[in-house]
Amino acid sequence: MPNSTKQNAQYFLDLIKKSRRGKLKVYIGMSAGVGKTYRMLQEAHTLLRNGVDIKIGFIETHRRADTHALLDGLPLIPHRSVFYKGKEMEEMDLQTILNLHPEVVIVDELAHTNIHGSKNEKRWQDVLDILNAGINVISAVNIQHLESLNNDVFRITGIEVKETVPDSILQQADEVVNIDLTADELIARLKEGKIYDPTKIETALNHFFKADKILQLRELALKEVASQVERKVELEVPRNANLRSERFLACISSNHEIAKKILRKTARLASYYQGKWYVLYVQTSAEEADKIGLAAQRHLINNFKLATEIGAEVIRVKSNEVAQTIFDTAQKHNITTVCIGKPHRNFWRNITGNSLFFKLLNKVSDTDIDLVVIS
Repeated sequence: MPNSTKQNAQYFLDLIKKSRRGKLKVYIGMSAGVGKTYRMLQEAHTLLRNGVDIKIGFIETHRRADTHALLDGLPLIPHRSVFYKGKEMEEMDLQTILNLHPEVVIVDELAHTNIHGSKNEKRWQDVLDILNAGINVISAVNIQHLESLNNDVFRITGIEVKETVPDSILQQADEVVNIDLTADELIARLKEGKIYDPTKIETALNHFFKADKILQLRELALKEVASQVERKVELEVPRNANLRSERFLACISSNHEIAKKILRKTARLASYYQGKWYVLYVQTSAEEADKIGLAAQRHLINNFKLATEIGAEVIRVKSNEVAQTIFDTAQKHNITTVCIGKPHRNFWRNITGNSLFFKLLNKVSDTDIDLVVIS
């Protein structure tokens, strides 16, 4: 079969799969307590009254009275019981959802990590399975759980969020809705006992729920939803055929902290421009397995995993000619923007000397490739 025929057949098959796939709606907020779960349950009642076959796959009310009361009258899919480390715990029953095949299912806590032994490691992966089965999903997530914002959230709150959701999940969403409150409104809800148990209120007020932190998280949430709207416009409005398609190359080393920053910031750029992106690791003779520590090797593997989870294609090359390898890889994959870490030593020495930065700058200067330095 000619290649053109295969490509046409694959394109048509992709269209069929897309049409059969469920729709995804995500409620996003700046923090716990803004009302995401409450709004999902309100919507569930509206859909049910209109004859839609909707079921609750998993909901977390955090024993908030107003929210819990909204469960009355909604069909719940029982959780499955799992014994883990001697304790009986509950998880969403993915298989029962797939078997019952409702028209719409509510799945809360998108960033949740499933109990060991579950089909998928993360709940967002369960959601992908549900969507691929042709079931529509309504879900919710806090802005601090978005993977590419992990560093920004740590800078604002001082808390390293362990459970994250890849940006690609929001990119796949058909609708993203921001549940917004002012800082004063959110703090008032906390003081009234509508978010946490009364014994936790004082601690929350002195840590996460400070006005300046809430305002910064609110800004992140508003910007993210604005980006989603812009992305939707770009996808639905015909684009100028002469505009080049943005493709990004994130260049990392075994320095895991700098590598994570490069990965997350490149992911944000790729997400904003709806561009494909790659991660390149050039293994020099100085970074062979027997020359770097086990911890560095482990961090490197984790960064490859992170890159794959947030939508990149990982490229590994053995070479001592790092600048040339980056340049060759950029040309091979039609890269428009190369992202590298900030040079360690004096900036001007790096521009005028024999450094990687200087070599790479020289190579891309006569091309259409942009070079972005990430600090």
